[in-house]
This record gives sequence, structure tokens and C-alpha cells, in this order.
Amino acid sequence: MFRKAFIFSILLFALTLSIGANQLSENLMKEYKGSFLYFWEQANANENSPGYGLIRDRYPGSPGIASIASTGFGLTAVVIGVEEGWITKEEGLKRVLGTLDTILKLDNFHGFFYHFLDRDTGKRAWNSEVSTIDTGILLCGVLTAGKYFGGQAWEKAKQIYERVNWNKMVHPTKNFFYMAYTPERGFEGFWDFYAEQLMLYVLGAGTPVEKYRIESDVYYTFKRNYGSYKGERFIHSWFGSLFTYQYSHAWIDFRNWYDKLGINWFHNSIAASLANYNFCTDNKHKFKSFTIGWGITACDTPSGYNGLLGAPPSGNNNTAHQVDGTLAPAGALGSIVFTPKEALWALDNYYTLPALIGKYGLKDSFNLDFNWFASDYIGIDKGITLLMIANYKNELVWKIFMSIPYVQNGLKNLGFIYKK
Repeated sequence: MFRKAFIFSILLFALTLSIGANQLSENLMKEYKGSFLYFWEQANANENSPGYGLIRDRYPGSPGIASIASTGFGLTAVVIGVEEGWITKEEGLKRVLGTLDTILKLDNFHGFFYHFLDRDTGKRAWNSEVSTIDTGILLCGVLTAGKYFGGQAWEKAKQIYERVNWNKMVHPTKNFFYMAYTPERGFEGFWDFYAEQLMLYVLGAGTPVEKYRIESDVYYTFKRNYGSYKGERFIHSWFGSLFTYQYSHAWIDFRNWYDKLGINWFHNSIAASLANYNFCTDNKHKFKSFTIGWGITACDTPSGYNGLLGAPPSGNNNTAHQVDGTLAPAGALGSIVFTPKEALWALDNYYTLPALIGKYGLKDSFNLDFNWFASDYIGIDKGITLLMIANYKNELVWKIFMSIPYVQNGLKNLGFIYKK
């Protein structure tokens, strides 16, 4: 066991060194730029609109509906677009400043925002919830863009971040973050199990406003269930959906950070990604899509959107996840920093499917058993794809986000230690 763990550590170290100086293949470049264009073109670009800068949740479906998560990914996308030369810095700054002004005026609950908004008015849509995780994604984008552009952008970003009262969304005795709040029903759901919410603890512990800052206990209270599938044991999410091992990593570079329990979340996501890949490989005789790809994650399916798609380990006894043969390209590509060889293999196969390719690169998902291809792009799926490719190429998002004092303070206040 010790020898196996030692070998894995050496491989992890080698992988860590390999990230950050990668040339992109033709297909990867298509997907990279196409994903950026989704956020640039599907934002509200009307400067006179109260919803200026808000970005559609999906396209072409649900016209007029934006999501704060899409907008958070989109603010980060602007930074990537400037660095890649796809837009000018002046264009990027104008979009960012206007978007931050919009965010400052949005209805909020102690600094937390409604999940879905009318893209034109900025008002709550669909009676949606105030969402902790979607607010976290938005704030990561706010801080990334603010830090990159500096000046007024940074001042506005700080204002948005520092007004968030994180303790208002923590249960007073259970010490879990709530998932949501609505005026009609009050608080709902808990982040009581490991999933994509790691960013919430770092952001909540990093605020300079002492009365808003969470205690480190909030991070150490959620349940950590260990499991494995043909590989290293790791802490798994309830449904085993691959995005849960990716989202916080789009901004936070966990590679050399260890918490007080000795957990390295980057290592954890490598193991989770390999488990998902191995499960798909082992079941390619059951599902045609698994012969050319992998990465089971929440996405559109022939039966509608399904957030329960995943791979073992899951739940308490590996029965919580669902599998129907549908794959989203964002599954594999969101893990490109963890399992680059496997991700690039899937990408090249996906680009052999003409029905999967459109104006913004690969569409959301496909299922070859039903000869079904999604008609929509989904913002959060294009977002995780875009940011992870940027980190795979040159660590762009990681470098900016990890230079933010709030982030460094948050990690240290939670008891994380940096080890080379």
C-alpha cells in the first residue's frame, strides 16, 4: 500500500509539473475559442439595459434567462479573451465594469444572489432560489476580473465581495452552509456532504469583515465519505457527478495545499476523474457513447436535464448515481488538468461527430444509443470547459485567482498548509 501511494505521489508530482506549458491541438483550440465566444456573444450587450453583462443560462433554449453562474464564468472568460487576443483590453474592461455595476444593483440577500435572472431587467426569474454555490461561482468571476483589470474594476469587485455576510447562510447549530433561501419558503438544503462547494469555505473564511467571516469548523463539519473504483480511495460526492470534482478547481489551485486532515483536493479530483474514466471504459459494451468518450456528469439527456448522472463511488452504497449512456463533453474536458491524456482522447473523438459541433464548439451532450444530440449549449458546461483549458494551457485563471489576498487568507484561516 505504501509503495502504491508513493508511486501515485510521484505521478501526481510529474503531472503538476507538466501543467502550464501546453500547446493546444487544433480541436482543443476550436473548443477553447468556441467556449469563449459563448460568453462574449450571449451576454446582454445593451449598455442601457439594467441587465447589461448578464449571460444566458443556455442557448438557444430559454431565451431571456440569465444565470449568475454563467455570469461568473463569463467574467473570467473576458480575462481569457483579452489574454488570447480575441478581444481588446479596452473591450474587456468596458464589459467587466458594466457587468460589475449591474451586479452591484441586483436584488440580493445579505450579498447572495438569485440563481436565475431576467437577462434584460436583472430581476429574479422563475421564482428561483438565492443560491450559495451559484453566488460562489459569480464571486470567483467577479474577483478574477477585478484583480486582472485592477483600478475601478478591483474596487467594484471588492465592494461586491466584502458585503457578503457568509454567516447568514450557515445553520447556527449544524454548522453547514445552506444550499438556498427563498422569501416564500425560507432556508432549504444543506451542504452536508462533499461536492462542488469548496469555494464557499475559502471565500467565506477570507473576507476581511470579521462579523461576516465563517469559522473553520464550517469547512471541517461536512461529511467526507471515502470510496474507490479500480484505483485510489478518494472522498466522493453523493451522485458521483464529475462536475462536483471540478468547479472549485477552475479557480482555486489546490495542487500544493493540504488541510488539517492532510487532504489534498487536487489529488482527490485526479482519483475521481480516473474512476469515472475506468467506469465508462468498463461499461462501453452497455452504452455506445462510452466507446468514444467518458466523463459522466450533470447535463441534458434525451429525457431532459439530469443532475443525478454520475459514476461510482456514490451515496452510501454506490446506488445514488444514475447512468443512461449520455455524455457531456464538459465531463472529460473539465478534468483536463487532472487527466489530460484521457480528456484529449475524448475530445478528438467528439470532433468526429458533426451533429455535436456548432457555433460555440461542442454542444452540451449526446447519447449514441438513441442517436440523440443536444440542441443547446449550457453556460456552466461551456464555463468549466473554458477555464480548465486555460489552466491546462498556462495556468492563467489559477495564477490570477491565487494572487488575491482574500483567497490566500481564506485557505490559511481554514488551516490549509502549502507544501512544495
